[in-house]
Amino acid sequence: MSKANGWSSKKTEEKRMVDTKKEQERDELHRAIWAIADELRGAVDGWDFKNYVLGTMFYRYISENLCNYINSGEIDAGNIDFDFAKMPDEDAEEAREGLVEEKGFFILPSELFCNVRANAANDENLNETLEKVFRHIEESAKGSEAESDFAGLFDDYDVNSNKLGSTVAKRNEKLVKLLNGVGDMNLGDVKDHSIDAFGDAYEYLMTMYASNAGKSGGEFFTPADVSELLTRLGTVGKTEINKVYDPACGSGSLLLKAEKVLGRDAIRNGFYGQEINITTYNLCRINMFLHDVEFDKFDIACEDTLLSPQHWDDEPFELIVSNPPYSIKWAGDENPLLINDPRFAPAGVLAPKSKADMAFIMHSLAWLASNGTAAIVCFPGIMYRGGAEQKIRKYLVDNNYVDCIIQLPSNLFFGTSIATCIMVMKRNKADNKTLFIDATKECVKVTNNNKLTPENIDRIVDVFAKRKEVEHFSHLASYEEVSGNDYNLSVSTYVETEDTREKIDIVELNAEIKEIVAREQVLRDEIDKIIAEIEVG
Repeated sequence: MSKANGWSSKKTEEKRMVDTKKEQERDELHRAIWAIADELRGAVDGWDFKNYVLGTMFYRYISENLCNYINSGEIDAGNIDFDFAKMPDEDAEEAREGLVEEKGFFILPSELFCNVRANAANDENLNETLEKVFRHIEESAKGSEAESDFAGLFDDYDVNSNKLGSTVAKRNEKLVKLLNGVGDMNLGDVKDHSIDAFGDAYEYLMTMYASNAGKSGGEFFTPADVSELLTRLGTVGKTEINKVYDPACGSGSLLLKAEKVLGRDAIRNGFYGQEINITTYNLCRINMFLHDVEFDKFDIACEDTLLSPQHWDDEPFELIVSNPPYSIKWAGDENPLLINDPRFAPAGVLAPKSKADMAFIMHSLAWLASNGTAAIVCFPGIMYRGGAEQKIRKYLVDNNYVDCIIQLPSNLFFGTSIATCIMVMKRNKADNKTLFIDATKECVKVTNNNKLTPENIDRIVDVFAKRKEVEHFSHLASYEEVSGNDYNLSVSTYVETEDTREKIDIVELNAEIKEIVAREQVLRDEIDKIIAEIEVG
């Protein structure tokens, strides 16, 4: 064997070992989460329960993150035996101001996760202890740049909820189990763990509860495969971007996917999103921290994006990815100011009051950078409905903003079985054509839902990137073709569905019929013969 071949085999084997290690770690983590769920299932049902697990994980994460930061600094300075967790609170106070400036928050040693957990079983007032700790963490960020990132983060972690138990003692018993369950999770040290453990645990929990919570859960979460597809569509040909934005960011899975696809530090100026639901807003901020995004690298706002957008000073964005709510009501023309809003005015008409979909499209386009791409999941109806929506489609097509429409398989999302589609928009297209892709068959069935495999995603992205014509799969339509179809953007209008019905050979069929008729005649003759013999007898 040559040296080169030997080295290559060794590298392959090492990669295989790493992948195996990753899977083992991931399985172990998922089992631990499931065990906590089983332990507490009777107390807190389904979707509400995630707030307690995620809140506890977040508390553990920021405690360990702060300790690691302080300890590594001291070790580098030669203080090898230093441990912040064992420091007296009075001494630690001296470092508060500097740490808040650097990390965005501060936790006293006595209030760190490891110390509260160690005393939990003997703490008759554990609920009060945790409430105080959470308040102190939020208060530590007040007056700093990180204030908005930490404010109200623990609001959904109600330590006095009857869901945890009817008495203080019962609640505390559950809280002890919760602290121990999360404390026993092998989330490892950031430096020696193969998987993004905290982030992976978050995503597993969200998937687990979204799938069991029907529509309510699905509103919080875009499945990882769809997130991957949107992000890859939006970053074709790019190795880095300035900023990523989601106008309806939910729990933030779409925002963070950009970092996974492009790599850490490839999003130069951070993550921006807006979310109207306060619970989901909290989940999104927690998600940022659990994926190790520093407080000064994200800006998540809690407001109505259509009526009160919060990032005027941050736009334009090079990447916009979103799965906004389908056909929700909004103010529309009931608010006379909206038609003059610079986001909506160019189309000359507002999205219907009963269907805000096109308002999200126009908002995203308005905040899209000249070199950027927006990939947005849409309800199929907006592609063919008449009235105001047709006028907005005309504006988008006439100005050459629509790059591609992709029809997705049905049943990809939790809580809805409808087949959704993706609209990809660009401000500076290389041609005046619109690509249509029929990806309805690009999936595999997993339990009750369909799922996009890596191969499915690769095929869609490849055709998109190369703007290829593939029979029964994609079609590159000219402006004249689209305008000639009254600006209908339904994929089925442009991509002919493959006829999978069995082809009938008429000549062969006639020969078969002739043979059957002949056989039938022989049988008739035989029957007549038998009857004649019976009659004679």
